[in-house]
Amino acid sequence: MHTSEVHIKESLISLLTGISKSDGAVVISSMEKLDALLIEHKDTLDPQLKHFMQNRSYAKALAYLGGETPVKGTCAPKHKPA
Repeated sequence: MHTSEVHIKESLISLLTGISKSDGAVVISSMEKLDALLIEHKDTLDPQLKHFMQNRSYAKALAYLGGETPVKGTCAPKHKPA
C-alpha cells in the first residue's frame, strides 16, 4: 500500500469513527483531509479508489483499501423535467 493510501485509510477510519460518535469536529477535519489527499494524489491514485473518493463513497473506499470488494450500488435515477 502506498503512503498516500495509508493516509487516506487513516482519514477514512477517523471520519467513520467521527460519524458514529456524532463528533462534528472530527467529521469536518477528516473530510478536509480526504479532500486535500484527493487533490494532492489524484494523478497517482488507483482509478477505482479515485472514483470512490470523488463520489464520497467513503465506506466503499475503506473496503477497497482493506482488500474487500465493495458492494456495487445503484445511482438514483435522474429526474427529467416535466
